[in-house]
Amino acid sequence: MGQTLIEIATKLRDANKKVQLIYAFNGSGKTRLSREFKELIAPKKPESEDETGVEVLYYNAFTEDLFYWDNDLENDSDRKLKIQSNGYTNWVLVEQGQEPNIASHFQRYTNDKLTPKFNEGFSEIRFSFETGDDSDSEFVKISKGEESCFIWSVFYSLLEQTISVLNVAEEADRETDQFNDLQYVFIDDPVSSLDDTHLIELAVDIASLIKSSTSELKFIITTHNPLFYNVLFNEFSRVKKTMKWRLEKLIDGSFSLAEQPKDSPFSYHLFLLSELEKVVESGDIQKYHFNFLRNLFEKTSTFLGFNNWEELLPQESRQAYYNRIINLSSHSKHNGEEISIIEENDKRVLSFLVGEVKRMYGFKSAVNQA
Repeated sequence: MGQTLIEIATKLRDANKKVQLIYAFNGSGKTRLSREFKELIAPKKPESEDETGVEVLYYNAFTEDLFYWDNDLENDSDRKLKIQSNGYTNWVLVEQGQEPNIASHFQRYTNDKLTPKFNEGFSEIRFSFETGDDSDSEFVKISKGEESCFIWSVFYSLLEQTISVLNVAEEADRETDQFNDLQYVFIDDPVSSLDDTHLIELAVDIASLIKSSTSELKFIITTHNPLFYNVLFNEFSRVKKTMKWRLEKLIDGSFSLAEQPKDSPFSYHLFLLSELEKVVESGDIQKYHFNFLRNLFEKTSTFLGFNNWEELLPQESRQAYYNRIINLSSHSKHNGEEISIIEENDKRVLSFLVGEVKRMYGFKSAVNQA
């Protein structure tokens, strides 16, 4: 039987683990779960009540909303990223002076010449490429992926400092009492726009930082990226009090949180096959399932050494199958973001191709193995 996100948040709290790692497809409720968990641990209090210290520190899509662009539409020259005033950015930037660390983290994941420059009040940032000489460099608007990396770098610098503070056992000896009440750090899909090399580096950095924590602080990390998940899985394999989960959104709108096997990383392609087998059996095939099918072919072709995933398609009508998958997967969204009805012929195509990939490449049924 499915559960609500509040019930799952309660399950995460009651697990009492140092690290909980959760895999879920996009659209499965990860960001909403982070909000429900925050409200469970630290519900908003009436204005008449005194505010206590921070109890949950979280990074999710709402964190990125604290940053917004001023594109200088009039002159198109002074483009800058602005920061909405809030407690945690004020602490990490103004009080702790983390500007150099933020820049260092950002450049490591993007480009060592791409330099963020804060204004005096730390309310806005301009970006430029350092030229190495005395010539003036033009301020540029960075890409959405680079922007996500920058915002993560701000949070990561805060997290580094927070863990360092809380690692001081005696509260009286800490440089600040702002995080004495902190219980949890909830990280939802930190940066998904990185290439594989930097994504692995990011996962290792997060794991190393968490493993350096000697306080009672607990960490929850959610992701839809299988590579990121598997690296973290391996990094935390020897960390005591670690739990690995898979979050799913069920057909009726409820949710399931299942424990992952402790002895092996998550086999993403087998999970995709399992999901496809389920919808073929039920007949509840949606457009986003063609994303799953395409991803399954891509993962399998890489493993088998093919240059192009379409080489795995049945030779008869290969181009027609390829065009149909491309058309449906390119314009569909993730589960939970789209309700679409596809033609019966497309359902038959997906069912046939799922059967063919199992027959041609020796997959056993994955329904009971995912």
